[in-house]
Amino acid sequence: MSFDFTSIVDRHGHDSLAVDGLGDGSGFAPAVPKEGFDSIPLWVADMSFATAPSVVEAMRARLEHPFFGYYEASDAYYQAIIDWHRSRKSVDDLLSEHIGYENGVLGGVVSALNVLCSPGDNVLVHTPTYVGFTAAVGGYGYNLVHSPLVLDRAGVWRMDFEDMERRIVQNHIHAAIFCSPHNPCGRVWERWEIERAMELFARHDVYVVSDEIWSDLILDEHTHVPTQQVSEWAHDHVVALYAPSKTFNLAGLIGSYHVIYNPWLRDRVERQGSITHYNAQNVLSMHALIGAYSAEGAAWTDELCQVLSNNASYAYEHIRKHYPGVQCARAEGTYVLLADCNTWCAEHGVLPSDLVRAGWDVGVTWHDGRLFDCPGCVRIAVSVPYSRVVEAFDRLDRYVFV
Repeated sequence: MSFDFTSIVDRHGHDSLAVDGLGDGSGFAPAVPKEGFDSIPLWVADMSFATAPSVVEAMRARLEHPFFGYYEASDAYYQAIIDWHRSRKSVDDLLSEHIGYENGVLGGVVSALNVLCSPGDNVLVHTPTYVGFTAAVGGYGYNLVHSPLVLDRAGVWRMDFEDMERRIVQNHIHAAIFCSPHNPCGRVWERWEIERAMELFARHDVYVVSDEIWSDLILDEHTHVPTQQVSEWAHDHVVALYAPSKTFNLAGLIGSYHVIYNPWLRDRVERQGSITHYNAQNVLSMHALIGAYSAEGAAWTDELCQVLSNNASYAYEHIRKHYPGVQCARAEGTYVLLADCNTWCAEHGVLPSDLVRAGWDVGVTWHDGRLFDCPGCVRIAVSVPYSRVVEAFDRLDRYVFV
């Protein structure tokens, strides 16, 4: 490989929530490991890989010009996004006017909902549910109505369209959050699934806010289909949200963006985002995106997806072969897997909360599934060097699933 995805770098003391945020008592972060164990960060959704060299080079070049006053996003910024979506997502109708800056995807979700709904309204979302949706959307006063995803006989997470429609009608829902690829299930939706979901939403006049932040992290031979591209209705009724942060490990730089084709909707979402006067881009974040969405950034991403595919495959096969009673779907995208440990716990007389803590005790800092409306489950982020994935499961073998 051309890039380094194997080095183990000590991130302590270098602004890393993944390793320095343990044991904060919030209920969100895992506990600190017992003495004798280092932590393997498998919880917060960032990566133990240095970002692409092209990102650092772009920021370094900008730092050579030591003026950081007011500015407007450059044509190069918009063109980088347009070119990335054309080459990576087969989107050929994206123009700069369709793109708008967002400090973060969650802020963009709330801005869009503020246009489409009023606090107190019901919003459809799938369960398992990303904890950020629960905190941001629920915290703003919207009521999340959960439609459970179901595992089919092949072990693939599927939408329950009948359940979705029933909940839309019963709860008078006019906005839905769609997560594509899905976090924490790691599912990459097929075109027919997205088409059917959009047909359902169109039938009941439900606008869609589509979180596609994971859309560059596609594993094995799967393909991401942008939600807005499946139909004319979706093109006009979907707010799509993207960012380079998951792909290139740039969450600390801040910087996301929306794609909205409908001018009526776009004007209002942008107005919502501007009201606080805090939804403003950082100049280094802009140059980081330009460096990320480059030819070298694309090559780096391709290698990263190979690494993540290998990590996710190892984790899935290990769970399937060695932990009878633990149910886990093969990840198709993202770098997270959701393992349902309820049956194993029942068969072994172990409380799910004790199982979670047993992992934490030996430095396997997975995430408690209760945060994702999945009690008895754990979310495992395999975005670490392969040797650390192997070490994590070795510890689970010796100390947890015994």
